[in-house]
Amino acid sequence: MNYYNDFGSWIRTQFPFRVQKISIDAGFSCPNRDGKISSGGCTYCDNRTFNPSYCNRKKTITEQLEEGKRFFGRKYPDMKYLAYFQAYTNTYASLEELRRMYEEALRVEDIVGIVIGTRPDCVSEELLDYLAELNKRTFVLVEYGIETANDETLLRINRGHDFACSRKAVEQTHVRGILTGGHIIIGLPGEDAEESLRQAPIISSLPLDILKIHQMQVIKGTRLAQQYAEHPFHVYTVEEYIEVIVGYIKLLRKDLVLERFVSQSPAELLIAPKWGLKNCEFTNLLNNRLKQEMERFR
Repeated sequence: MNYYNDFGSWIRTQFPFRVQKISIDAGFSCPNRDGKISSGGCTYCDNRTFNPSYCNRKKTITEQLEEGKRFFGRKYPDMKYLAYFQAYTNTYASLEELRRMYEEALRVEDIVGIVIGTRPDCVSEELLDYLAELNKRTFVLVEYGIETANDETLLRINRGHDFACSRKAVEQTHVRGILTGGHIIIGLPGEDAEESLRQAPIISSLPLDILKIHQMQVIKGTRLAQQYAEHPFHVYTVEEYIEVIVGYIKLLRKDLVLERFVSQSPAELLIAPKWGLKNCEFTNLLNNRLKQEMERFR
């Protein structure tokens, strides 16, 4: 039984075959790193925490996709794939360059669409118009790093934009008929459970199709790690986090697709929290807790 609109079930309604995302590092930077906005980046960010081993910017987009296909194809030979432009800000280039990259990915055999991860302050009307045209001939999903609806927190984590910017980008993308995703982090410094739950209806009011959620993680070498060492702040235990997520889900639109609830950083980079759980193990714990919650109100 599904206790929420899960991504796995939803994606199966979009294609008549099994699909898998293949992450790409296309060599992008970020305006929060190259000096356009800031040179420090977000306080928590280290792209090594989510780039798979086959994701290597020294290789072409085609080479990365072919390597990813070999990686996944051993188990599922009939699999089709979505090219996932994941690392850094994947709209941070000229429209001509972006078109070349996206079209290269779509020319690779068995690639049936693209997913583009980016910042809400790095999309233009011109780019969105192009993506709307692309959306007429292939699957297109744009994912925005929203992170929080609290402007004070956005400033604290050196995000470089406010929540109004996120709302505008999401609305401009949605109105063009492009599938729109958002990403938020639960447990950012200065945000307790009450604040996260306050934000849930705000996030839910955005015209998002898909939402990714994950826990705040303190990663070695980041400014957040330095702050954590100097002035330790609370990070959720798995039990505390599950309670927050259960409350959060209750406040979201029922039609909103929820893609994930946790992120798993490499153990050698992670300072806290160290839960020792695989993503599927966490999801099982969460579903058991949601089942208990539903039975309480029968």
